[in-house]
Amino acid sequence: MKFTDLFSSKNLSKKEIGDKGEELAAKALKKRGYRIIERNFSVRGVGELDIIAQDGDCLCFVEVRLRSNTEFGTPAQTVNAEKRRRLVRTAQVYIEARRPGNVIMRFDIAEVYGDGRVELIKDAFWA
Repeated sequence: MKFTDLFSSKNLSKKEIGDKGEELAAKALKKRGYRIIERNFSVRGVGELDIIAQDGDCLCFVEVRLRSNTEFGTPAQTVNAEKRRRLVRTAQVYIEARRPGNVIMRFDIAEVYGDGRVELIKDAFWA
């Protein structure tokens, strides 16, 4: 099945489509040299971090966004101010819980398109 079929499939839930998109993003990150540390770190009532990865000496919190096309904007454009606040707060909880030490951190966005292409936006926004 092609990834474009996932967006039109009535047999898959939104979660299943999201999981497929996250898997594509994780594979793309690995190809770019990222080391995946954790996926789907969730804090009830706060938010979820899709992928936490290491890129060199940088700890990256990667938000995965899917769009079948860009008719209504790019995937990254769906990460509004409220979503950024939730991501930052969840990252703060992650840091408190995992204590990664004194490392550089950044927020990236992995845009997954209906044709299976993954575009990575490093330093997509600041905390």
